[in-house]
Amino acid sequence: MGAVCTQLSIIERWRHAKVPVDEMARVLEGNYFCDESMPKHDGFPDANKCRGSGIAHHRSQYGSTETFLCLWQSNTRSVYTSIDMTTAQNFNMSPHSHVLPPLAQGMAQLLEGITQGATILARQSDPSLVLKEPSPQQWLMCETSGSSGAAKTIRRSPASWQASFAITATRFGIGANDTYATFGTLGHSLTLYAALEALHLGADYIGLAGQSPKRQIEALTTSRATVIYATPSQLALLVRGANGVNLPDPRAIFSGGGKLSDTLRSLLIQIFPTAKIYEFFGASETSFITITDDQTPNGSVGRPYPNVTLRIGDGLTPNQTGEVWVQSPYLFDGYATGNSTDTSWDGPFLSIGEMGYLDESGHLFLRGRLSRMVTVADKNVFPEEIETLISQVDGITQCAAIPLPDPLRGHRIVCVIQSSQPINEAALRQLCHAKLGPASVPKTFHRLTEIPMLAAGKPDLQALRKMLGDLT
Repeated sequence: MGAVCTQLSIIERWRHAKVPVDEMARVLEGNYFCDESMPKHDGFPDANKCRGSGIAHHRSQYGSTETFLCLWQSNTRSVYTSIDMTTAQNFNMSPHSHVLPPLAQGMAQLLEGITQGATILARQSDPSLVLKEPSPQQWLMCETSGSSGAAKTIRRSPASWQASFAITATRFGIGANDTYATFGTLGHSLTLYAALEALHLGADYIGLAGQSPKRQIEALTTSRATVIYATPSQLALLVRGANGVNLPDPRAIFSGGGKLSDTLRSLLIQIFPTAKIYEFFGASETSFITITDDQTPNGSVGRPYPNVTLRIGDGLTPNQTGEVWVQSPYLFDGYATGNSTDTSWDGPFLSIGEMGYLDESGHLFLRGRLSRMVTVADKNVFPEEIETLISQVDGITQCAAIPLPDPLRGHRIVCVIQSSQPINEAALRQLCHAKLGPASVPKTFHRLTEIPMLAAGKPDLQALRKMLGDLT
């Protein structure tokens, strides 16, 4: 966690960097917090409490730096630990990191891009990475296609991801003693983020895309992976491969790209008994928006991720639905190619077209994308709410709610379900009626053994609409 310093040496170094005295006082004396879950310092084994001052940002003739200051306390002494959180213009790889076999497709290009400072292009349609000529400003380009939109390329700076790397280190205590594991290709932004974070923090990394769930479980055991980044679909496959085996090494599972069902969460707890499960909500344009914890109520995607500010509409009160606006250091720079009508800026705030509300405790509840909202019998209906609800039912692994024109009601909802067993349509209609209201009850259901999916792990809505058209 950095070099152990005395309080005097820290102050002297800050004076050398010409940090204002009032800023030193603010950092050293203000905004302290206690966190029993913070890792114990290697050279201070009897430490029982850590108080962190937060991030101090300062500029000097030597450049811009950030330092996270922790005060380690025990019954015998107190020691300050300084953690350098400087964000660089380019991605970097810690000398402590190792890429474990098998070498993921695209990893050689990624390591070369980090070394050269080249702009990196990741495409969901191709697991290999494309490197651009090195330039003074390195960029990360992520090509993505929404479930109902055309392909577009997200452009973001390394600093926009490095800012959350620092949160992972300080908030979750993850670093050089850990081993990351992922199950998607490097063309998928979640996998690419995890790989870059591992290399930045000095952790080891193993990519397990394309392997059977059984072999993935074997690799997790052999590598003693401690940190997992995965989508719910990838975790569901992993559970099948576990076959009742318990893996004690993983201590943190970060899940994004969809909601974990209660059944899947319970199975993960059984298989990974020592792991904490964190679900985060975000998008390619925003990166992290919210993250769950033990206090997150059912149906919520959590509270704002550290350093994220949320605004609903123009400042609506709790429990009022409006457009979700996000301000954070993790936002993208813009689109390199393509565009999205869902995306708009309001000063420093970005909207990706999500509708939702905050409760009195600051938990975010999503309704769905404004662009997918339809009217059924003069009532606003969000297909995502139907999909999330039905996907929680045992035996249903995917669900897509497709609105189709209806001359009497405006729209009717057709529900396509992925399941290997027959479905109880009456029970599903009753569930939707009770939880979402009569307008959100699907008119018809179609069961498939496999729903067409995008590379991002989401149902291909365009393909499903065409399929439904062919059926009618």
